[in-house]
Amino acid sequence: MNTLESTPQEPLDPRNETQPVGITVRKPWQRNVLTFLLVVGPGLIVMAADNDAGAVSTYTQAGAQYGTHLLWLLILLLPTCYFIQEMVARLGIATGQGHAAMIYQRFGKWWGVFSLVDLLVLNFLTLVTEFAGVSLAASQMGLSPLLVVPLAALALMALVTTGSYRRWERITITLCLLNLTWLVLAFTSHPNGGEVLHNLVVPNIPGGGLTSGLIFTVIAIVGTTIAPWQLFFQQSTVADKKLRFADLKFARLDTFLGACLTITVAGCMMLIGDAAFRHHIPFSADTFDPATMAVSLGHIFGPWFKTGILLLMVDAAILGATAISLSSAYAYGEVRGWSHGLQKSVKDAPGFYGTYIACVALAAALVLVPRAPLQLIIVSVQVLAGVMLPSAIVFLQLLLNDRELLGAQFANKPWNNVVNWIIITVLFVLSLVLALQVITPTLFPK
Repeated sequence: MNTLESTPQEPLDPRNETQPVGITVRKPWQRNVLTFLLVVGPGLIVMAADNDAGAVSTYTQAGAQYGTHLLWLLILLLPTCYFIQEMVARLGIATGQGHAAMIYQRFGKWWGVFSLVDLLVLNFLTLVTEFAGVSLAASQMGLSPLLVVPLAALALMALVTTGSYRRWERITITLCLLNLTWLVLAFTSHPNGGEVLHNLVVPNIPGGGLTSGLIFTVIAIVGTTIAPWQLFFQQSTVADKKLRFADLKFARLDTFLGACLTITVAGCMMLIGDAAFRHHIPFSADTFDPATMAVSLGHIFGPWFKTGILLLMVDAAILGATAISLSSAYAYGEVRGWSHGLQKSVKDAPGFYGTYIACVALAAALVLVPRAPLQLIIVSVQVLAGVMLPSAIVFLQLLLNDRELLGAQFANKPWNNVVNWIIITVLFVLSLVLALQVITPTLFPK
């Protein structure tokens, strides 16, 4: 079994003349702030990008179908998001390599191929949902998807082919911060404050009881809040950014803030769906899509409300698409031994950029197939992500207990393992329940 050598290094120093920072700092707190600004990115982006087009559909559908009754589930997912992604950041810093490369090196070719194929298939299907979200939003804005979807694909290609990781990161963080607009929309929808607070802190089951639709929705929420591509993406970007052991505390803060943002925004999406629920807008799980819901809510709260939701759907899709495509390109490039990374030019890393461009182009083309059931594809992919997530986390858990790889200081502590195995067990149970529901449709009432 291969081993990797990692040596602790000095933290990023804003005073270092070799770094593109022209600021002299004299106080420790200034140094900490500037160092954090240099480190921030991978955790925030991976979390914000997780609220992609599929997430918009899943969370708003949960609100439109069940009101605020499932808000408590998001609170439980907050620490889960953080613990999982913190392990990824720690592993990326310790090894300086991506997740796919580590699985190949530590578990062998068979398991490496298994994890890579799983990732690439699920990523591609998820990427289709991003362009499905763009298509749905464009249609409701009176624009032709035949024009908007290809333009979105070209924008995604241009975003990553500049040969600058820092430039891509700055643009992407700006798109992430647009997510805060969801808070404005949620507040404007005038939710019932007492009901929201109660359902945030008190787990409960909606009035219809434990139905197959509720189970499907719960697994979809888990699948869209914690997705396998996130593990591969954050570890690869941490390695690409060359973060070091001394940066770990800032990487953890980056990840924690990202987790808080993604759960807060997810709750706001659910509250917007709840507005449709409270105003008795007709709901059908087979025909629901957030773009149509936005139009209905626009008649109640004003045209700007509709436009805001539709534009945020496009923003979510762009964020999700760039992160998901990059996770595929990083993973495939690492395994093939290609030159890869956003610091390199297209000429220096043709396979890496070629994989990214091919994924984007093919997914955009599939979405333009006439009468494709876009919303069904979107929600089903989130459920598939929930089913495939446990195996991905098992690899992560095993890697983080490899003391030969990480050393005692950075390997998982006993409490980490207790928390992680609880998470893995719950995810396996949810996957088993979904499998039983598919095999025995009468197991739960409709």
